[in-house]
Amino acid sequence: MSFEIRKITTYRETTYIEGGKRGDKPVTMLGVAAVVANPWHGRGFVEDLSPEIKANCSELGQQLVELILAEMDGETVEAYGKAAVVGAEGEIEHASAIIHTLRFGNHFREAVGAKSYLSFTNKRGAPGTSIQIPMMHKDDEGFRSHYITLEMRIEDAPRADEIVVALGAADGGRLHPRIGNRYQDLKDIAAEAEAKK
Repeated sequence: MSFEIRKITTYRETTYIEGGKRGDKPVTMLGVAAVVANPWHGRGFVEDLSPEIKANCSELGQQLVELILAEMDGETVEAYGKAAVVGAEGEIEHASAIIHTLRFGNHFREAVGAKSYLSFTNKRGAPGTSIQIPMMHKDDEGFRSHYITLEMRIEDAPRADEIVVALGAADGGRLHPRIGNRYQDLKDIAAEAEAKK
């Protein structure tokens, strides 16, 4: 058994110049989204979502990863993330049920050799709503240079009885990162506290 997929959409953008300054190398962000029928739609409040999770999520995760890797070599992926948008007649828990399981996410982590968790969004929206895929460095969530967000939309999805499920990847971070990282913040804050003693 697998989720019923109505369509798959791929979005790609490459940025060369930011803030009027050309980057050392362009950064490409890629998003792949599947529009699937919500398997819990029309059933009232479903207490146990696990049968559909176990039956469907691994296959969908693997399929989306294969599509990402067909567009961007796994060796070049530096940042990654995921998102799900449920239609108006579904619960946000339905969107969460698909992407917040190791059965779904582990395919991506393993394919790109990642160590950090997949950043995410899950929300409800109408057809054409913004799909935002937040990303971070695949090996270290403390690298702020790779806190980036891919934004895309599908004009006819999600319908009320659908869920859009998406993965995002990038071959770099922001073009000109200059806000440091959390590790330097921790050192600076510790030094400031020590100086106040």
